[in-house]
Amino acid sequence: MRITALHTYPVKGCHRLDHDEARVEPWGLAGDRRWMVIDADGVGITQRDTPRLTQLTARPRPGGLRLSAPGRPDLDVDEPTDGPKTAVRVFRNKPNYPARVADSDWISEFLDRDARLAWQADPTSRPVDGFADLDDRVSFADGYPVLLANTASLDAVNDWLIEGGDEPVPMHRFRPNLVVTGAPAWAEDDWIGRRLRIGDLTFRAAKPCDRCRVTTIDQETGETGRQPLHVLGRHRRFAQGLLFAINLVPDLAAGETGVIRVGDAVLAES
Repeated sequence: MRITALHTYPVKGCHRLDHDEARVEPWGLAGDRRWMVIDADGVGITQRDTPRLTQLTARPRPGGLRLSAPGRPDLDVDEPTDGPKTAVRVFRNKPNYPARVADSDWISEFLDRDARLAWQADPTSRPVDGFADLDDRVSFADGYPVLLANTASLDAVNDWLIEGGDEPVPMHRFRPNLVVTGAPAWAEDDWIGRRLRIGDLTFRAAKPCDRCRVTTIDQETGETGRQPLHVLGRHRRFAQGLLFAINLVPDLAAGETGVIRVGDAVLAES
């Protein structure tokens, strides 16, 4: 098995960035979802309720981001290292965690709603929620530092879609960080609870990923349909939900980093 693609999403819910290599930190790939758009209550705004986020591109630059979107002038946003502090929640029913507020006007006008851009100044502030060690931390990702998907499993999903008269979907619908090739379909189901050796690093396979309506959103246009969530409901329904891809936690202590690259070998340890 090998890595065939690497992606980050600098602002939660934004368009993906593709990489040949990525630095790995204890809380995920460097620069991945350290920023989040929040509403007036400090709750994260995601594609679940605002598919227009698919049209937002955020590119890291020294000390901040450059935001771009159709019909909008580009905006350079600095990390608000001394900006106002606020308490944010990734989801309304989840605990509060500290962040700092940056832009509001540009993002509000782009989304046509009251919104602010928040930065996770301290990436050690948010613990992983379950199926992890006490000192594991995560960015503003839904719940875990890294999401891994298998190309053969996508092929299986697309076979089901075609059989039902639907169009196949690209891997981008599932918004992974790592994509692997060379494993049989659904081999990742058996990796849960084990370690994966990827290049020179190891990751713990914490749990399978329960999918939501974001998978039905075209990541290029923002248009919404019913697939592939409907077909997952027919073929991949388990007690944990409608499953595709798995959540990983880097085996890194505070202060440690590493690098993974497209082409790196992937080995599921016994």
